[in-house]
Amino acid sequence: MRNLILQEFVSVDGMAAGPMGSVDFIPAATSGDQSFGRRQSAFLDAIDAILLGRITYEMFAGYWPKVTSGDEKEFADKLNAIPKVVFSKSLDRAPWGDWPAATIVKSNAAREIARLKQQPGREMVIWGSISLAQSLINEGMIDEYQLIVCPVVLAEGRRLFDEYVAAGEMHLVSTRSFDRGAVLLSYSGAMAAAGVR
Repeated sequence: MRNLILQEFVSVDGMAAGPMGSVDFIPAATSGDQSFGRRQSAFLDAIDAILLGRITYEMFAGYWPKVTSGDEKEFADKLNAIPKVVFSKSLDRAPWGDWPAATIVKSNAAREIARLKQQPGREMVIWGSISLAQSLINEGMIDEYQLIVCPVVLAEGRRLFDEYVAAGEMHLVSTRSFDRGAVLLSYSGAMAAAGVR
């Protein structure tokens, strides 16, 4: 059975997005960090499906297919080649530059992910996509949480774990720090294991 990993970048004060939905704090904390780049490139080798909400899809599709040179090219080539699923009721197509288009799912996300988990393959990842992530947390669908804490305090914005997300305990699996100050905290999806809704 495949696992679903939620990898989310958050500020020290728990924001997954800043004012007006800005995620500028992420490249500010990770750009040029070779240790972070190596870790993320290795992480891509362990997954074979990327799950996205509409907003994150549009952000990613507008950037990664255009990376054809420079330090990010190796990572971009890997990411672009991995099959993607976009959960959206409003999109009819989801092109990805010259790479294969993403599959669109308009139906219940938890049901579709439960189906995907039963298929053979490697791990699946959700990036960004806060609303989708929150709904899947509440459905107990997340097997592993990878929180990349960036060394910045945003003070306002949008939290990953807000008042609408089911409370629960998680268990620390590992930690890793990177050269520019970001820290990866990996937790098992204890909320899912405990059946928290």
